[in-house]
Amino acid sequence: MKKLLFYTLLILMGSSVYAQKGYDLKFKIEGLADTTVYLGNFFGESTYVKDTARVGKNGEFAFAGKKPLEEGVYFIVLNKTRLFDILISDDQQFSMQTKHPEYVANMKVSGDVENEVFFANLLYNSARNEEAQPYVTVLRDSTSSEASKSAARAELEKLNKKVMAHQDELIGKYPESLLTKIFNANKKIDVPEPPVLDNGKIDSTFSYRYYKTHYWDNFDLADPAMIRLSEPVYKKRVEDYLDKLLIQHPDTLTNAINQLADVTKANKDTYKYFIWMVTVKYQNPEIMGLDEVFVNIYDRYFASGDMDYWANDQLKKNLKERADQLRLSLLGMKAPNLIMLDENLQAKSLYDLKNKYTVIYFYDPDCGHCKKETPKLKQFTDDTSFDVSVFAVSADTSMVKMKKYIKDMHLEPWVTVNGPRTYTEHYQKLYDAFTTPTIYVLDEKKKIIAKKVPAEKLEDFLTRYEKMEALRKEEN
Repeated sequence: MKKLLFYTLLILMGSSVYAQKGYDLKFKIEGLADTTVYLGNFFGESTYVKDTARVGKNGEFAFAGKKPLEEGVYFIVLNKTRLFDILISDDQQFSMQTKHPEYVANMKVSGDVENEVFFANLLYNSARNEEAQPYVTVLRDSTSSEASKSAARAELEKLNKKVMAHQDELIGKYPESLLTKIFNANKKIDVPEPPVLDNGKIDSTFSYRYYKTHYWDNFDLADPAMIRLSEPVYKKRVEDYLDKLLIQHPDTLTNAINQLADVTKANKDTYKYFIWMVTVKYQNPEIMGLDEVFVNIYDRYFASGDMDYWANDQLKKNLKERADQLRLSLLGMKAPNLIMLDENLQAKSLYDLKNKYTVIYFYDPDCGHCKKETPKLKQFTDDTSFDVSVFAVSADTSMVKMKKYIKDMHLEPWVTVNGPRTYTEHYQKLYDAFTTPTIYVLDEKKKIIAKKVPAEKLEDFLTRYEKMEALRKEEN
C-alpha cells in the first residue's frame, strides 16, 4: 500500500512538473533557410513579438522558453509577413513541418491534437470556399437571371449549413479546446419565433429581449484567450452590446459596464483589457453626453485604486485631469461662469446674459474650421425665432485679432470676449474645449443642454428640445 502511494505521488509530482514546463515549439519549413523568423501573438487589436529564432540551412528552427505561453492564437512572421497562425493551448511541446509557400496545405503536426484539428479545419473551409466560387460568380454577374441567382443562393446556403455542421461536430468532439472557444465566440444566437400574447398579437419585444438575455451564452468575458484571437472579437462583442442593445444614456451604460466588469474581474488580463477598452471608448464619445460614462469609469476603477496593479502614476494623472475637466461641464449641470474682457477691455459675465438660450462659442481667429463655422452660427442667430444670445470666447491672446474677427465676421450683436484675459479659471479647466470651434448650449438657468453641436444643427436641436420639454411638462 505504501509502495502504491509512493508511485502515485511520483505520478502527481511528474504531472505538476510537466504543467510547469515552458514551451518548446519545433518547426521545419522546406524552402526557407538562413533567415530569422519571429513568433508573434495577438492582444486585442494589436500584435506583439513574443520570441525570435534563426532558421538553419535545412529550414529547421525552434522557439523555447521556461515560462508557458498564454493561451491564444499566435503566428510565424518572416520579413514582417505573417506566414501562418498556430494555436497555443495546454500542449506547448510539439513540432510542425510544412513547405514554403503553401504552408497550410502542406502542414503536418506532431504532438498536438489542437493544431492538427485547427489545420484540418482550415483545409476543410478552403475546400468549401472553392465549391462556393461558381455560385459567388453568378451572384456578382450583373447579367445573371433572377432564377440563376436564386439557385446560387440556395447552393451557398447548403454549403454554409455544411460548414456549420462541421463546426458543431468539432465542438462536440473537442468541447474544451481553444478551437471550440473560437467557434463559440463567433457563433450567432438563434432566436426562436416570438410567442403570441393573450390578446392574439405577436410579442414584438420578444426577439430583442431573448437576444439580449442570451448574448453572452457562448462567450466568456473572463477568459483571457478571448483577447488573444486573430480577430478583435472581444472588443467587437463588447462594443456591439453597449452600442446596439442598450439605451444610449450614461446611467444605463455605466450600470451595464459595471456588471460586465464584475465578470471580467475573475482574470487580471480581461479585467485590465475591458476597463481600458471602455475608458478609451468613452473618453471622446461620438454621442453627446456619454462623456459622463468616462467620468464614472475613472471614479470607480482608477480613482478607487482598482487598476493600480497595472496603471502607472502618469496614466492615472492624465485620466484624472480629463475626468476632472469633463465633470464640470456634463449635460444637465449648471455651466461654470466665465468672466472675461471684451474688445473694450470691459469685463463681461456669462451669467449676465438673460436670454432663454445661450450659446457659448469657443473659437480661434486663426482657425480654418472656425472661419467656416462662424458664418453658419451667425446665420443661425440672424434667422432663428428662438431667443438666443452668443457668448463667443476667443482662444487667442491678441485683442487685435479678436477685434478684426468681430469686424470681418459682423459679430457685433454677440458678446465676444478674450479667453486668456479672464477673471475666472481658464476656460479649458472649466469646459471640454481643447479644440476649436466648440459649441455649448445653455438654457435660461444656464444649465448645459447640449455640447459640441454643429452650428447648422442648432435650429433642429432646439426644436426637438422644446418638443421634449413640452411632453415632459405634460407628463408631470
